[in-house]
Amino acid sequence: MANIERIYNVPLRKGFIKSPRYKKAKKAVLTLREFLARHMKVDMKSVKIGRVLNETVWDRGIKHPPHHVKVTVIKDDEGIVKAELFGFKYEEPVVEEKEGKKEKKQDDVKAEESKETTEEDVKELEKELDGLLDDKKGEGKKAPEKEAAPKKETKPKKAASKPKTAKTKPAAKPVAKKDAKPVKKPAEKKPAKKPAKKAAKK
Repeated sequence: MANIERIYNVPLRKGFIKSPRYKKAKKAVLTLREFLARHMKVDMKSVKIGRVLNETVWDRGIKHPPHHVKVTVIKDDEGIVKAELFGFKYEEPVVEEKEGKKEKKQDDVKAEESKETTEEDVKELEKELDGLLDDKKGEGKKAPEKEAAPKKETKPKKAASKPKTAKTKPAAKPVAKKDAKPVKKPAEKKPAKKPAKKAAKK
């Protein structure tokens, strides 16, 4: 099966006219995909929109997409549809591998190796120091004295600022009599508005 190449003038206005302003460009792209899927007889997932075509739809912002676009569409043997603005060639997107993860892994390995070497170096230095101290004292081999580790300071517990008391029930509300009528406040009198005088016509 050979590649199929066609040129379409895709109407987008009917697709986005009833959508809210802040979604019009998204709806235009969806309308474009639906149109190409219907005319090229494929699923919407297999439709790929080119960089220049996408920039043309989004050029005037999300609120004002173009009413129609002229596109060149190519369907390959695998059933993938690639659309690009008329006059431009579809460019495959370049996928760059992230080198950051590989570098981090290498850094982690180096850090672990350096930790192991530092621990070994520390042990060797301690042995040398023990040997030098023993030679100076002249007492032969003696167990090295361990330095007392600094103790962590403990925070004193805060004294309770308010002693806990038993909860008391709020005072009971007075019960109103059933026969009693509610008391109404006297209404304040508002000053009366003066009627507007009509101008006499002569």
